[in-house]
Amino acid sequence: MRLAELSARSGVSTATIKYYLREGLLHPGRRVTATLAEYDEDHLRRLRLVRALIQVGRVSVQSAREVLAALGDEDLDRNSRLGTAVWALPHGPAPDEEDPATESARRSADELMDRLGWSYGRSGEATAPAYGMLVSAIAALARLGYPCGAGDLEPYARAAERVAVTDLDLVERYGTPEEQVEAAVALTVLYEPVLLSLRRLAEAEESRRRFAGP
Repeated sequence: MRLAELSARSGVSTATIKYYLREGLLHPGRRVTATLAEYDEDHLRRLRLVRALIQVGRVSVQSAREVLAALGDEDLDRNSRLGTAVWALPHGPAPDEEDPATESARRSADELMDRLGWSYGRSGEATAPAYGMLVSAIAALARLGYPCGAGDLEPYARAAERVAVTDLDLVERYGTPEEQVEAAVALTVLYEPVLLSLRRLAEAEESRRRFAGP
């Protein structure tokens, strides 16, 4: 397909596609003439991923480039490629090591992960950004006096395990390993607003069930 068709099918303007090409976020098309190139379904799939990262996930061009580099590293298995790519996505604040609540929060996070049998990216290893986010969140809860012990958080973590199974079942619908890893990254970005929305709707329904008058 030509650039105009790629733009029409992806919903991305030709000017933006040219910018992505210049920035190396999209590999060049097959040159037909000195001024024309042809693009294929791989370009369309990659363009949708870039759009998800930048326009929906608010990922910087530099971070998007890092994600795409990880996806293209054929020396890594699918798990490592996905992990490397997800680490490059934007995350919340890292723990404040000057905060007295941080060390206690880290102990609570480690206790929670022990209960769950999780080991990925916790303290004492190459710390995952999501682990740091968890520690920061627990510290904030503790400062404000809200329940934040491992026992309080375990039901949320068990629900997250079920969500993770659903996520990867969805990813495995895609055909090739490359498509699966790309889909996992795109869906990580795109489904987080879905999860937030569903949680708020579910809370509203549960509140109505428990507290609303007849």
